[in-house]
Amino acid sequence: MNERLNRLANLPLRENLQGLAPYGAPQIDVPIQLNVNENTHPLPAEVHRAIVEEVSAAAVGLNRYPDREFTELRERLAAYLGHGLAAENVWAANGSNEVLQQILQAFGGPGRSVMGFPPTYSMYPLLASGTDTTYIAGVRSADYGLSARDAAEQVKAAAPNIVLLCSPNNPTGTALGLDVVEAVYEAGRASSTVVIVDEAYAEFAHTGTPSALSLLPGRERLIVSRTMSKAFALAGARIGYLAAAPEISDAIRLVRLPYHLSAVTQATGNAALKHIDTLLANVEAIKVQRDRIVSELTRLGFTPASSDSNFVFFGGVKNTKAIWEGLLEAGVIIRDVGIPGHLRVTAGTEAETTAFLVRLEELLTQGVNNSPS
Repeated sequence: MNERLNRLANLPLRENLQGLAPYGAPQIDVPIQLNVNENTHPLPAEVHRAIVEEVSAAAVGLNRYPDREFTELRERLAAYLGHGLAAENVWAANGSNEVLQQILQAFGGPGRSVMGFPPTYSMYPLLASGTDTTYIAGVRSADYGLSARDAAEQVKAAAPNIVLLCSPNNPTGTALGLDVVEAVYEAGRASSTVVIVDEAYAEFAHTGTPSALSLLPGRERLIVSRTMSKAFALAGARIGYLAAAPEISDAIRLVRLPYHLSAVTQATGNAALKHIDTLLANVEAIKVQRDRIVSELTRLGFTPASSDSNFVFFGGVKNTKAIWEGLLEAGVIIRDVGIPGHLRVTAGTEAETTAFLVRLEELLTQGVNNSPS
């Protein structure tokens, strides 16, 4: 790997890409993978059959380009989101990462900036680098929270072209209040700041947690991004989307690649959206395991954050390396997100959750967490 990195360094890369490492969690083949926030429940048989049938039908016409405007998919996504949205309010791409990239291509670029509030989704700075957009790191409170006042003051002072708000936040799992979104939007009025609320995990939020979708009317600079990777168990299909004023999609059409969503991708998304209730049934099961993890981690002496996502971020880990390795030895992989004293675990099936908790308690009994790493 070092030799490859050295060869890479010899290429005439753009200056802002030099020395960077690509995004990615460790890909280790173990029985229980709880490190990348996937929906670990397999697709329901009914949905699998529907996707196979629809993809098979689409395959007949693969000699032709797909619907460039993916009209049916946008209509179905709008119907799913509700809030009075129509197809013209929706855009989709190959995963929410491509949606975010397209937004940065349209509204970022050389001489422009995007602001995030770490710790947050680690792809944000990489998306900024890839589009040659300056990344501004905002500041959170000591408990990783973000208040409306603090966020607004930072946005007003920095006057970024784009702001990224992750809610529920990754890696902490906590949702933002709508007052934060409203305050940031108003703070960016003078600088015409585009505000993106990344709601990749919105379906896992506690009952009553509001979505920024309700704030869209009258806010033409506000974008809410979503994904079908998590709640819909379609991480392998790569379908992300956004909801916003119609002119946002018009802006993205200026930078999108021709026919960027394949016929197979569109068929997969359309088939899945015909079976929303079946797919989302697993969401409730995942939320039960997430809350179980929070409860059990608390009992074991850790400090888990209250989570509105399908994962739990927890502190009180004195030896992150030993705990992570001890779990891996038992065939369970979780995520070290690089924050001292903290780890993150995806809420999987009941059996996967049990395996994680049983092994973790064994490690504690063995004194693995008694000394700092």
